[in-house]
Amino acid sequence: EWSVFTQQAMSSSSGGPTSPYTTLAISHPAESVTHVELHRPEKLNAMNKAFWREMVDCFNEISGDPDCRVVVVSGAGKIFTAGIDLMDMASDVLQPGGDDTARVSWNIRRIITKYQETFSVIEKCPKPVVVAIHGACIGGGVDLITACDIRLCTHDAWFQVKEVDIGLAADVGTLQRLPKVIGSRSLVNELALTARKMFADEAKSSGLVSRVFAEKEAMMAGALEMAGEIAGRSPVAVQGTKINLIYARDHSVPEGLDYMATWNMSMLQTQDVMKSAQAAMEKKSPKTIAFSKL
Repeated sequence: EWSVFTQQAMSSSSGGPTSPYTTLAISHPAESVTHVELHRPEKLNAMNKAFWREMVDCFNEISGDPDCRVVVVSGAGKIFTAGIDLMDMASDVLQPGGDDTARVSWNIRRIITKYQETFSVIEKCPKPVVVAIHGACIGGGVDLITACDIRLCTHDAWFQVKEVDIGLAADVGTLQRLPKVIGSRSLVNELALTARKMFADEAKSSGLVSRVFAEKEAMMAGALEMAGEIAGRSPVAVQGTKINLIYARDHSVPEGLDYMATWNMSMLQTQDVMKSAQAAMEKKSPKTIAFSKL
């Protein structure tokens, strides 16, 4: 079996991004930046069985890649994603094997927890993930973007927690993460219970996204510029920041402070602090510093 690295190292004849994946296109648009593009444009980037597996492999690899300091996620084609590929996924969820209720339930639970991991890997990845959303972001798309660190969208973007429309409660992250992302519990409940569309202006005012761009090209340029800013900082500082922000979200303030103290008792013992302080005194950007890989 070809290694992932060998396949990625091979350049594609079309000059496009090379990828060992069938649903994702991986490229490296700038130093230390990895671009993960949902890449089933002819199917509106609908999430088929391969996608759920490939996202896990992709982000596990990114987590351990010392050349990557920040990730940008976007969608190819007309929209970001139409969500779950119902035709492809139905067999998994609707016809699980088992001799009785307990065994069928056990199998369904195993399948759901496996699919939850597809987006949890984004959150577990220590590299910050900037997601750039254009057009529609439906169902599973909302599960995906709420697991990312920074959300940007285009003026024509819209978001829809679609699951109640297809007879189920969203089960791979939206109901857990969206209330942590948006301040208004009432708005979260409304979106999840009515499946109504939310457009870019409301997404911005509610805090789901932090910036809205006129169109996709401007957004991708903005996402790459932001990624470049993050990649230019100490990876010790950046990755420690992401990990502690997520820990703080899920724990009390005293627990978060205790974890932070334990974290930094080792992480402060880095050359990166001295290098950054020196640059600051010389009025230089941190981006001028050559930080070693992490």
